[in-house]
Amino acid sequence: MDDPQWLVDEMLGRLSRYLRFLGYDTEYVHGVADEEIARRSRAEHRRVITRDRALAAGLPSSILLTRTDIAGQMQELARAYPSLRRQVRLDRCTLCNGELVRLEEGRSPPAGPPGTPAGVLVGKVPLFRCSRCAHLFWEGSHTKSMRVRLAQWIPASPVS
Repeated sequence: MDDPQWLVDEMLGRLSRYLRFLGYDTEYVHGVADEEIARRSRAEHRRVITRDRALAAGLPSSILLTRTDIAGQMQELARAYPSLRRQVRLDRCTLCNGELVRLEEGRSPPAGPPGTPAGVLVGKVPLFRCSRCAHLFWEGSHTKSMRVRLAQWIPASPVS
């Protein structure tokens, strides 16, 4: 089964980041009219996730969420799309949705942002770079806490 490509409207910006953490191709649109969202959805074959009732009514394949909290939104989405992944994957940039590329083992230390752990800089931790914006990602405490939150919000299922 092919993964859906999502188009998330401006009411759900935080959700778009979580979907990217799960490895989904998720475009976030803000400041765009409903007609443009509908056009992009059709043109790009993306399924819309929204809290906008009027937008959802005009797009039969869209998913309408009602909750305002991220935990509730993830739970609603998992009910509407039961095969939703539950595991964090380092596939997508959470900032821009670009694809992440794993950097080679034994690489030269990159010029990481301030606060980058030493293990990342000397190649002891797998490092990923966004192919679009060049942001660096690695498994760290943020990823671990993300896994804990997701497990609390949407219990594991047979689909991964």
